[in-house]
Amino acid sequence: MSTSEIEERTDPKQKISCTAFQLFCQRGIKSVSMDDIAQFLAMSKKTIYKWFENKNEIVVASTGAYLQDMQQRCEVHFQDSANAIEELFNIMAMTRELFNQFHPSVFHDLQKYHPEAFKLWMQHRDDYMFEKIKLNLLRGIREGLYRKDLDVEVMAKVRLVQVELPFNPVLFPPHKYDLKRVQMATLEHYMLGLATLKGHKMINELKQIKEEE
Repeated sequence: MSTSEIEERTDPKQKISCTAFQLFCQRGIKSVSMDDIAQFLAMSKKTIYKWFENKNEIVVASTGAYLQDMQQRCEVHFQDSANAIEELFNIMAMTRELFNQFHPSVFHDLQKYHPEAFKLWMQHRDDYMFEKIKLNLLRGIREGLYRKDLDVEVMAKVRLVQVELPFNPVLFPPHKYDLKRVQMATLEHYMLGLATLKGHKMINELKQIKEEE
């Protein structure tokens, strides 16, 4: 969500949570204080505490708003894509844009310091994302772009794990690996493993188009 979109919102609680999320993405959640949020908003802490009792409440509200916004954006791609592979490429482009905004520690901070907000992410992952991945796999099989012998349930779970892998600081230390680079590499590997010969041809064509852009 852009700064102009946030400024247009009249609900101060929503404005606070959305603006705070921008800071979390830039710096990581742990390193952002209530003073930082107030300063960024040009707002007194007293005003912020009128709407939120503590930082954790802001994290929960902003995470929920972000996940809802992401689902809405995903739905547009699911509806507008001509086939399963184009759908994946469109989601990949959206993912690249989102990960450009994310500090590498965001996921770790959620998991360690904000369990309620992390639970929202887990619900989003296990319900919404899992179902959408399965639907994409089934669509690709019907269209002859993905292999017919795929175990849809297992591959959907594999993709869920891949989404979280780039955030693992042990496997991919942030000082050595760019978050977006790892995310894109895992997605491309997943996609090529699914594809039939027809699917591989389409992937190569779409990759060339994207690279020329």
